[in-house]
Amino acid sequence: MSHTENLSTSRRVPRRALRREVPSTVALLADREDFTAMRSYSTFAFHDHAQYLRQMQGLLRSLAAQGIHTSVVLFDPDEYAAYCAGTGQDPDAAATRSRYTAEVAASGVTVPYQGQAVDDLVSQLIGAAGRRATWEHATAILARASGCSGHNAAFDRASEALSRLLRTAGAGRHHLVCSVPVIRLADGPGAEETPDSPPLAAVLHARCADDGTVQLGETDALVFCTVLAVGLATGSPGGVVLRTGRGTPDAPDRVRGWSLRDGWLHPLSEAEVFDAYCTDAETGEPVPPEPGVTYCAGTPLPPPAEE
Repeated sequence: MSHTENLSTSRRVPRRALRREVPSTVALLADREDFTAMRSYSTFAFHDHAQYLRQMQGLLRSLAAQGIHTSVVLFDPDEYAAYCAGTGQDPDAAATRSRYTAEVAASGVTVPYQGQAVDDLVSQLIGAAGRRATWEHATAILARASGCSGHNAAFDRASEALSRLLRTAGAGRHHLVCSVPVIRLADGPGAEETPDSPPLAAVLHARCADDGTVQLGETDALVFCTVLAVGLATGSPGGVVLRTGRGTPDAPDRVRGWSLRDGWLHPLSEAEVFDAYCTDAETGEPVPPEPGVTYCAGTPLPPPAEE
């Protein structure tokens, strides 16, 4: 090997090593409709959505094999068109798509690639985007309803309520759901319910050890407490359901519930929990109870002011 070839090789090896230190971001067109919208651009090279997803899976695996950390974001064609119009960039250019991807990754929702199938990535991205939208909506309502200081007080109260719920639940795996009707704030004090809007809803999974240690997702806990704070601060009717266990015949799941009223959580009776769980939310029709589930009254949770 010549001196020139040696020099060239010596330069390439550190460069490849350095490349592995640089994170990558990939934008994903999750559904066929979004994919079809991008086909209007001549520089978009794909013609079949299924093939596109296979190629995307191959790209992600290739980056992972090189030791490159890759984050995945959703590519929204409508937002992309607005971005191009607002920045004066050519939408029919690969470089513009790259810059848009970087912008979305910096301010939006990303999911790290860890070997998942593309379908799983799409589900994770949609779920993460939904949680982000719920949090932003709940935060805006909370800020308008209570101002900055009241926002903090309501959030602190919601955090304390979550802590007490988990202490009451004890050791085990817990699934919590908080639902609060979306409200429209009137010009004066108080709030007015908007019945034709879906409720704010947050889901939280937690695992409590025998020694009291709690494991939960920080982002999910943030969204849960923010939605709960909206219910506590605005007086909007809502509720919390706590499901504990594994749902087996020898260890049935226990379901308990609380209503939001007067700025705190109030336990539902066993019959109320059963009715809430065994009624179709859209039609109001009864649905059969789940096998391996025991419906229980909520445990009283004294508010902090009463201690």
